[in-house]
Amino acid sequence: MVLGPNHFLLLALVLFGIGVTGVLVRRNALVILMSVELMLNAVNLLLVAFSHYNGNLAGQAFTFFTMTVAAAEVAVGLAIIVMLYRHRLDTSIEHIRLFRH
Repeated sequence: MVLGPNHFLLLALVLFGIGVTGVLVRRNALVILMSVELMLNAVNLLLVAFSHYNGNLAGQAFTFFTMTVAAAEVAVGLAIIVMLYRHRLDTSIEHIRLFRH
């Protein structure tokens, strides 16, 4: 069986849908952060797949930069979540208003 672009498109659509559902339904900041990462990885999967099928490396290079930015985003997001947990002993997003001043 040969995997075509439609297989990768379907997989990315499912992964992105799971990520959107996690962002919209969950109230835990860690789960929301993981859901955002899942959505970014779904987009990266499409970029690499279409780059491969088009025969150029632009999508793969863009994926490399996207992964770099995602790693920085996770570091900042985890720092905020740790600070929130230390202050409230909870990672619920209802307490995010705590940082408004």
